Amino acid sequence: MDYKDTDAALSTITYNKNEIEAATENIYEAISIISKRAEQINSDLKRELVDKLDEFATYNDSLEEVFENKEQIEVSKFYERLPKPHAIAVNEWLNDKVYHRTPETE
Repeated sequence: MDYKDTDAALSTITYNKNEIEAATENIYEAISIISKRAEQINSDLKRELVDKLDEFATYNDSLEEVFENKEQIEVSKFYERLPKPHAIAVNEWLNDKVYHRTPETE
């Protein structure tokens, strides 16, 4: 999924509790689902960032030389400006983009 084109909030906002719990009729279950989705998004973004930063990696044994790569700094700043994973997860939840199911007990 492309998280760069999301319209999630960049800062903290207040959500309507009734909208959050509407799909499950239980606020705690809804928050649990959103939390798990935020963890998935966070791991995806982290993996993507590490892959991009590996392109700039220099492997030498000397700790004396530190290289400042402008492209590397720009990539890092871009990912810092993205909405936080929990904001993306809440946005997806409110727009019915999160699939969830409850396994039925036998």
